[in-house]
Amino acid sequence: MNVAVLISGRGSNLKAILEKEKQGKLGNAVVSLVVSNKPDAKGLEIAKSYGKKIFVLPSHKSQTRETYDNQLAEILEKNNIDLVVLAGFMRILSPFFVRKFSNKIINIHPSLLPSFPGINAQKQALDYGAKVTGCTVHFVDEKVDHGPIILQGIVTVEDDDTEETLAKKILEKEHILLPRAIKLFSEKKLIVEGRKVRIVN
Repeated sequence: MNVAVLISGRGSNLKAILEKEKQGKLGNAVVSLVVSNKPDAKGLEIAKSYGKKIFVLPSHKSQTRETYDNQLAEILEKNNIDLVVLAGFMRILSPFFVRKFSNKIINIHPSLLPSFPGINAQKQALDYGAKVTGCTVHFVDEKVDHGPIILQGIVTVEDDDTEETLAKKILEKEHILLPRAIKLFSEKKLIVEGRKVRIVN
């Protein structure tokens, strides 16, 4: 099963995925393509170090979201991609793209959705006084941070936590859950039923 990982930055989740693949712990999934909208994304160097095919598709303010997503879809189709993984990809996907790859796009978000969607989720949790937060792997639908939930990991918010310390704890959970979700998808163990995702043995 061919996986494309989409990134924009440092690529820590990408590295976690590639390490699990190297260890033979990614099920039937093979990361066959890494795409970045940022030519200077550090994650591209990580992809190269694992011998992965990379593609840089820069995003420009002058182009519409649909124009960009059309180009992205063509690249993914040429590489026979079965699953699209958003690992710090800092773009909102168009309805066209989401429909084209319906239930074949997963995202990781640093909160327990539906709490604290959008940006600065760690700050939102701290400002709200949440006692627990965490991360969520979910299918992507046409709304931001909204699709059916696959897996969630819980992190305790301590009194002395800062945005940085909380983000670090959440990231450790992300590195576990995102590869696990890819493995489950590759083994056809995820059944989407409306808003719910059933994990079968």
